Amino acid sequence: MKKRLVVLTGAGISAESGIKTFRDSDGLWEGYNIYDVATPDAWERNPTLVQEFYNERRKQVLKAEPNLAHLELAKLEEHFDVQIITQNIDDLHERAGSTQITHLHGIITFAQSDKNSSLIYPIKGDELKMGEYCELGSQLRPHVVWFGEAVPMIETAAVICEEADLFMLVGTSLAVYPAAGLLDFVPASVPKYIIDPKIPSVNQYANLIKIEKSATAGVKEVAKLLKANA
Repeated sequence: MKKRLVVLTGAGISAESGIKTFRDSDGLWEGYNIYDVATPDAWERNPTLVQEFYNERRKQVLKAEPNLAHLELAKLEEHFDVQIITQNIDDLHERAGSTQITHLHGIITFAQSDKNSSLIYPIKGDELKMGEYCELGSQLRPHVVWFGEAVPMIETAAVICEEADLFMLVGTSLAVYPAAGLLDFVPASVPKYIIDPKIPSVNQYANLIKIEKSATAGVKEVAKLLKANA
């Protein structure tokens, strides 16, 4: 039986594909205040602006290509039961070939009903328009978890972490909760590879292996180590 490798990825892995990190140091996302485009209140106030904002983000995502880090993680499925948990709303893990992916914050290539979040639909093309409705007759919005909304997949992700034999953290500062708390569910005995140019504060955890490199360089290094010991 293959060992279970659980990988938690954040914005740092997609940054090397040209997708900007969620929030720059000035608190803006692509020049917008996040509270104007990424909250339920923003949708209530100005749904057209929110829709346009995510249409532009979706176009960026669809133009981007998976990088070496995404591809290396997909190839590791030959040796391990790889479970990817991602904070990212892009589909780069899917396009790289990974098959078991839990999206904590939704995925931008899908839409959901703005009245019933369980009604989810793939978006054809790169735009979601005002006037496109779900089967209940409600406006479709991006399938993205906004600030102030529950993270529906967090309990599923916690169970996946509890069952890890190996754990890898790639490109996340562990600043956004509840995702940042997932490391608490990984058993203490499990080796934990932390990959980031700026290693987040993780010293309270046991069995840490810190790789202070970019996602592409770090994942390549760890993949080599893991395969050598598989």
